[in-house]
Amino acid sequence: MRLFIAEKPSLGRAIAENLGKGTSKDGCIEINNGQDIVTWCFGHVLEQYDPGEYDERYKKWAMDDLPIVPDEWKLKVKKDAAKQFKIIKELAKKADYIINAGDPDREGQLLIDEVLLYISNKKPVKRILLNALDQKSVVQALGDLRDNKDYTGLRDSALARSQADWLVGMNLSRAYTIKSRDAGYDSVVHVGRVQTPTLALVVRREEEIRQFRPTTHYVLQVTWQHENGSIPTAWKCKPDMEGLDSENRLLSKEIAEGLLSKIESAANHGDGAQIIAVEQKKKQEGQRLPYSLSTLQVEAGRRFGLSPQQVLDAMQSLYEMKLTTYPRSDCEYLPTNQLSDAAAVIRNIEGISEEHLDEFAARADVKIVSRAWNDAKISAHHALIPTTVPADLTKLSDEQKKLYLLVVKAYLAQFYPIHTYQATKVIISCADEEFVGNGKTILTMGWKEIYQKDKKDPDEDGEEAPVLPAVAEGDVIRYDHGVVKEKVTTPPKRFTDATLLQAMKEIHKYVKDKELAASLKECKGIGTEATRAGIIEGLKKARSVATEKKYLVPTELGRMVISMLPDKITYPDTTALWEADLDRIADGSIPLDSFLTKQVDILNELLADAKNVQLQTNKDLPTCPNCGKPMRLRKGKFGAFWGCSGYPDCKTMAPDKKGKPDFAAKKEDKRTDKCPRCGKVLRQVKGKFGTFWSCEDREVCNAAFSDHKDKPVIVVCPECGKGYLKRAESKKKKGVYYWYCSDRCGAAPVWDKDGLPNLS
Repeated sequence: MRLFIAEKPSLGRAIAENLGKGTSKDGCIEINNGQDIVTWCFGHVLEQYDPGEYDERYKKWAMDDLPIVPDEWKLKVKKDAAKQFKIIKELAKKADYIINAGDPDREGQLLIDEVLLYISNKKPVKRILLNALDQKSVVQALGDLRDNKDYTGLRDSALARSQADWLVGMNLSRAYTIKSRDAGYDSVVHVGRVQTPTLALVVRREEEIRQFRPTTHYVLQVTWQHENGSIPTAWKCKPDMEGLDSENRLLSKEIAEGLLSKIESAANHGDGAQIIAVEQKKKQEGQRLPYSLSTLQVEAGRRFGLSPQQVLDAMQSLYEMKLTTYPRSDCEYLPTNQLSDAAAVIRNIEGISEEHLDEFAARADVKIVSRAWNDAKISAHHALIPTTVPADLTKLSDEQKKLYLLVVKAYLAQFYPIHTYQATKVIISCADEEFVGNGKTILTMGWKEIYQKDKKDPDEDGEEAPVLPAVAEGDVIRYDHGVVKEKVTTPPKRFTDATLLQAMKEIHKYVKDKELAASLKECKGIGTEATRAGIIEGLKKARSVATEKKYLVPTELGRMVISMLPDKITYPDTTALWEADLDRIADGSIPLDSFLTKQVDILNELLADAKNVQLQTNKDLPTCPNCGKPMRLRKGKFGAFWGCSGYPDCKTMAPDKKGKPDFAAKKEDKRTDKCPRCGKVLRQVKGKFGTFWSCEDREVCNAAFSDHKDKPVIVVCPECGKGYLKRAESKKKKGVYYWYCSDRCGAAPVWDKDGLPNLS
């Protein structure tokens, strides 16, 4: 029996459909009378241990316990996946061999492999790489099963990513949270290998905008008349002339107007202008590449305002509908063996009338082989393209339809000619000044014809170059008109979801070490095609960034987090190098163990920085009357209270009164009722459900007692002799009360009499 293990149920069902007639069972599908069985995970069915599961002492966050580095990494079955895990385990025992049908990327490799390792599988394992789920693609992939051992490097790179994220997240989040709480801040400081430098991009961009000072400058534009037409030009400044700034912008309006007067005067006195140079070059622009996930996310964000997560979700659904290929691809190229499908794909597109795609498809030439068809550029998967399955656009959501059409147009562009044009540069001399005009004449529209009617991106700067008349060097021309235009420099734009994702991919532009930037240019950025959208969404959920209109702005929490962290964590240099190392693990260049050893060394350096950092005390917080450290508002089991940030060295507490510690109430409390569990003083607390009594050492002792006429009711359970009776209202009869054992020993309830347990 062959056992296929897919990444999720929908993919399992898609695989099963192409294997033969199947029968659905609990957690699997049987095909061909049980010769083939397809089962599935729910993404990762295993998760890493928390620190407290490695050692009880790690449940409490303490600087002295850092770093936490497991001697042996352990996984556990997720609670919501326990049933499916058991099904996979039992099926694996019966299988002759197993086929890893995870997604064709490092995470897809790991989430099946880790299950097989966890159950100590000894059966042979094959790997199927599915870049599309249509019947032809599945049949081809089934005929090309690989040895799963060939992908050990891919699995190890995902494992390295997971363990490195755990080391950074668990250790540094604890370290900086402890430090921030010592300074009186109450938020958990989330530190992540990719998350933190991504947040820093948003914070630094906001700081650039805050510090930006606009510069007013002036541009002299002159239009000249030639016998063949008009020539728009711009004045060319002379180096080191008066009135220029460091970027050769003219800051003086008087000088600009003086130059215009000078040109007009020369024209009025018959001093002719002359063309002193004409440069013409024939240029071409190859067919645009098909989309990777990130380039599609950026494009859809700019054109339709879709978030990266929306794009990923919609493309995943199109993939499962067999209309497009595997979505989590970082590749923009196509394998040459896919050329044989081109005619069938284009025939399907001929049935799509939206945006004139039927007309464009009818004129597509499958004999054209664009630069996108390049086997040397293909790794585990290729660019996003439509499959041979025809699409019924009426059954697609608005998002799915928009994205499908984008993918279709990019595919069609591969079968149109190269776009060619003639670029012309004209230099004009008049009154000892030079003016430059740039023009463009389209020779062959080519593939750009498909995009002619697309609306221009409102965020794009620049204007289309005009078409210039035919001119020659030495031609005499005349002045027509001129204008001095005032321009003001604008601050850098805030990131949108799409442009932040693009920055994550083009991270070499944002590293601190500029020498490193060149070597990282070929790096695929920080995060992966599959994770970047989730990282941005995670920053929003953590309230580190907020969305204003379509732009991302850092919150006060986000700014505070970045301000307290060192550059080693907030700049992407180290993370980008780690990503490059993960690629090297995948191709077998470096082993997993050496990568993790290096991670621990770096972690120790980062923790040393964390332990030595001195954070500015939160001046907005009240101070402890006993030790002078900030008090923090905390949520206890029985409501809000204030505790000293110096705990456990200082155990000062006070009840909350309208958002402030009520020290007066604490001083007035002269009661000496002692907690029967630990011997410390009991305090009266006004909670959400009424008044009760709580041990003053709530952090350690969670004892609580009912109140009766401002006194604690301390009555030992008559059944077990360990717990204490607590008062509760009956859920069935309002106003009827009973008493139960705090230890839930199973004793019968004791009825209430006048606010006390009736033990008679």
